[in-house]
Amino acid sequence: MKHGITIRRRVRRNGERGLTLVELIITIGILAILAAAAVPIARFQVRREKERELHYALWTMRDAIDKYKDAADKGAIQTKVDSQNYPPDLETLVTGVDIQGKKVKFLRRIPIDPITGKTEWGLRSMQDDPQSSSYGGQSVFDVYSKSEGTALDGTKYADW
Repeated sequence: MKHGITIRRRVRRNGERGLTLVELIITIGILAILAAAAVPIARFQVRREKERELHYALWTMRDAIDKYKDAADKGAIQTKVDSQNYPPDLETLVTGVDIQGKKVKFLRRIPIDPITGKTEWGLRSMQDDPQSSSYGGQSVFDVYSKSEGTALDGTKYADW
């Protein structure tokens, strides 16, 4: 006894250390339930991100097609008569065309379809039926995904 204060030491027995087996099983069970709930949420997020990437890729290519057409409509690019001033293919947008002695490129590269994982896109010319998957080959008026999957909103990727 020091200065009138009693110091008590708590003595532990061997069985009082750590978690019991029941506590450990309950903890693992709770973690398993949380993990099972997190997996669908993670898959949803990955799918939603791929859909955003698809929207961006389609927008980028359609914007490049429109810029090519604008330049052709202004007479800066010589096009085939039946093309209605649209590019002959997507590769032309990447390799570029000569405009007043300068090489003008409309795309840096053909984007990868995040749904299919390929750079293969469905193409439509002005002469094609808007719902058709056959390509007439005259020019590239529009692009679409070749994926046959359905988006989170219930629409088909090919209809975007």
